[in-house]
Amino acid sequence: MGAHSKGAVPAAVPAPAPAPPAPAPAPEPAGRDRYFDTLRAVALVRVVAYHTFGWAWAGLVFPSMGVMFALAGTLMARSLRRPALQVIRSRMRRLLPPFWFWGVFVVAAMLVHGWMPGWQIVYWAVPLGDPPGSAWGEQAWEILWYLRTYLWFVLLSPLLLRVFRLAPVPVLLASLAPVLAFRFVWQPPDGRLGTALGDLATFLCCWLLGFAHQEGVLARLKPAAVAPLALAALACGGWYAVTHQAEYGTYDLDENPLAQAFWSAGFVTLLMYAKARFGTDCAHLARFRRLDRLVTVFNARAVTIYLWHEIALILAVPLIDRFWDVPAFEAYLPLDSQWFLFGVGWVLIAVFVLLCGWVEDVAARERPRLLPGGGAARMGP
Repeated sequence: MGAHSKGAVPAAVPAPAPAPPAPAPAPEPAGRDRYFDTLRAVALVRVVAYHTFGWAWAGLVFPSMGVMFALAGTLMARSLRRPALQVIRSRMRRLLPPFWFWGVFVVAAMLVHGWMPGWQIVYWAVPLGDPPGSAWGEQAWEILWYLRTYLWFVLLSPLLLRVFRLAPVPVLLASLAPVLAFRFVWQPPDGRLGTALGDLATFLCCWLLGFAHQEGVLARLKPAAVAPLALAALACGGWYAVTHQAEYGTYDLDENPLAQAFWSAGFVTLLMYAKARFGTDCAHLARFRRLDRLVTVFNARAVTIYLWHEIALILAVPLIDRFWDVPAFEAYLPLDSQWFLFGVGWVLIAVFVLLCGWVEDVAARERPRLLPGGGAARMGP
């Protein structure tokens, strides 16, 4: 953009009226979308809070995993303007080195504690199935279902995007059919295959909602069409979670795939539609420089925060136990509070970001940095 000046024309020679310049195509928005970056940061905070406090209602307040899959779907659809193989290779390159780096420590710790893996250890190289692990290290490795599901969505995205473009709205509505089928028609097999199919079905609609935003489908829909459908999905998911507590032992969405799928679909639809239709953004964050920088760090180190947060919480427990040996700490610090554990956990997460976050830079073929500067990473976990 920019103005241009016209030279003076001699009075004796009448100048023809200049033709109006042809309108230039709208440029791609530069930089990061602060609205999506903020959603990703909130999602990561909610994940850490859930694993600290175990709040069953946390997923109802903010379904983090559905939000993160939708954001990743948006970025994937944007990237697929390039050749599909190149995009898939780039996504795997960004994901696998931080995973390998983290996995070396987790696998080594489990081996030291008597774990002996079989051939399934190959899943620690490429997590197309859940990597095996010992019960001792379960709290650390149980989070890998997200990376496995993300990786499968990345591999399937060229086909999914092609199908989505044939009939966007019908495909989006039909994307909840698999989770219904798995619940009422056919039970997926036990083991890695069944678990992977179940997670893909649960979050398929959220991933496609990312496509719908990037392809401009949501922006073309009227609020009178979107709002009732989103609220109906929320009502269905909430109702199913509450009425099936006896079966699942809780109303926690993480334990109830059908409720998770519908609640996340409705919630994410409203978040994405607010952006697509009304241009919702978080540009005002720039006025709060520290908060804005924190959002940048969260996005540039999303994989690191996700992978290392459980280990941080694990290490926080014996660290706090040592605090009891210091009389001043025992007297003045709330050592038995879960909120104190939450705070110490974030301190340790910050340490891991400083010590291990550079791997994400190397994976992105960027210069390693202790902390990211002005721009955030281009990929979520």
